[in-house]
Amino acid sequence: MLGVVLTIVVFGVVALLTAPDPLKAAEPSGRRSALPTHSAVVTPPETTSTQSPTVTFEGGTLDPAPDPAAPASVPPSTAPVTPAAQEGPEAVAQRYFAAWLAGDFAAMAGLVADPPADFADRHRRFSAELRVASLTLSPGSLRRQASDAAEVPFQGTRQITGLGRWDFSSVLQLGTRGGAWKVLWAPETLHPSLKDGGGLRLTETKAAQPAWLTREGKAFPSDSRAGDYFPGLGATTVRLTLEEVPSGKVLLSSPAPQGQGTRTTISGPAQKAAARALDGVGPAAVVALDWRSGQVRAVADTLGGRRAFNGLYPPGSSFKVVTAAALLRSGLTPEAQVACPGTYTIPDARSFHNDGNADHGTVSLTRAFALSCNTTFVRQAYERLRDDRLRAEAADRFGFREKPGLSSCRIRPQANLDELGADAIGQNSVQGSPLCMAEVAAAVASGTWRPAVLTEQPPAGSPAPVPLDPGITDGLRTMMRAVVTEGTASRGGLPSGTSGKTGTAEVQGGSPHAWFIGYRDSLAFAVFVQNGGSGGAAAVPIAAKFLKAL
Repeated sequence: MLGVVLTIVVFGVVALLTAPDPLKAAEPSGRRSALPTHSAVVTPPETTSTQSPTVTFEGGTLDPAPDPAAPASVPPSTAPVTPAAQEGPEAVAQRYFAAWLAGDFAAMAGLVADPPADFADRHRRFSAELRVASLTLSPGSLRRQASDAAEVPFQGTRQITGLGRWDFSSVLQLGTRGGAWKVLWAPETLHPSLKDGGGLRLTETKAAQPAWLTREGKAFPSDSRAGDYFPGLGATTVRLTLEEVPSGKVLLSSPAPQGQGTRTTISGPAQKAAARALDGVGPAAVVALDWRSGQVRAVADTLGGRRAFNGLYPPGSSFKVVTAAALLRSGLTPEAQVACPGTYTIPDARSFHNDGNADHGTVSLTRAFALSCNTTFVRQAYERLRDDRLRAEAADRFGFREKPGLSSCRIRPQANLDELGADAIGQNSVQGSPLCMAEVAAAVASGTWRPAVLTEQPPAGSPAPVPLDPGITDGLRTMMRAVVTEGTASRGGLPSGTSGKTGTAEVQGGSPHAWFIGYRDSLAFAVFVQNGGSGGAAAVPIAAKFLKAL
């Protein structure tokens, strides 16, 4: 038995003498050693900081005001920690990266030599203010600079809300302090842009979201007054930009809005001119068409509810274009001499009068049209347009009927002579939208009535175009030209080459509606001012402003 005991003792002594020193076994050999790659995705801790459209995180200037209730230093992590004196730089770096991915800022601070008091807050604010949604880290191989200094280069990827992937490269510096390996932390460890007091800034800028485009493929002009017709014109999108401070170098940005909207028939210059023509005007509308195609080139509307297209208003004397067409069809000519007394009474019916009871004597039909003689048109309608001829002209050739399409206008059969006289001057049952009256002007300019469209080609089921008699359209053009050169629109400042017809429509219980319809160059148009008063005084200047701006 004694021999067995002695043998055991001898073997124990030998084992103790030959075992390696634990401190020497943990000491690195001086060559590069690869660290495990960390590639976990985590969501940063929430923050209570209030975000603003532009925020800045600056590496050297984030020390918050001292909080008397806060501890003097970052508390150490509660996780078990291997004694630092026994860890080499590889192990310290590995634990630091793992804690970073886990969002354990206390554990990270415990591995840092002299961490700043706001160490955890810097990390939280960086993630919150730059809207970091997740983080991945991929450490490289440790490199020794000296026996007491080492570094680990690493790659990182942050996902920025609203911007996407943001890759970066940095270096984790390590050194010995008090005999233990520590992380030598600096702001650039978070991101290289934070070195030497640099910063990062996330900015928000609003940009137009082009749901609709003009026919030129561009965004609508600002404040186009066409939002009821093209919903979302005022919509915006937020563009984010991540940039360095103070260099302004852009590191990441959301793509600029692309012109992916739907292209319309609207002309950008015409729309801008129409919108600006209504600046400072009450409820009103300007509508313009390409008279060759019927395509809408501009619609500026402050009436609301798409009333420039579907509102029904008495057109007043602007309807005399249609009445004149019916009279020319009956055999009158623009040169025919007609009476224009101050008042006229239809036999066994009511009386009608001119504006201010003006008596112009006997004049040509063109002159009566230019002066807007109510009495002339009432009398000629009574003598020539009974038996539903006026309603047929308006409905069959100028669109005053129930029909599919963008515009609205109507006229009823006349029940008596009073109604016939009132209809002849655009009152009683005659009603039309500004777009309908622009179609009337376009029909004179082109020689064919056609429905207005907002597409390149008329939609299926659209009313067919209606050719007008060339002799009638020639006569109407002469008469509409005279309105501008010598008639009710001659003092409105209209540019040369404009032809048109004014209208002042009586409204029960309110001021008259003001109208001016016409054409110039390739555009036909209608200007309507609700309760605006005289067409010559209220609507013509708006038309002049619109046309001169083209």
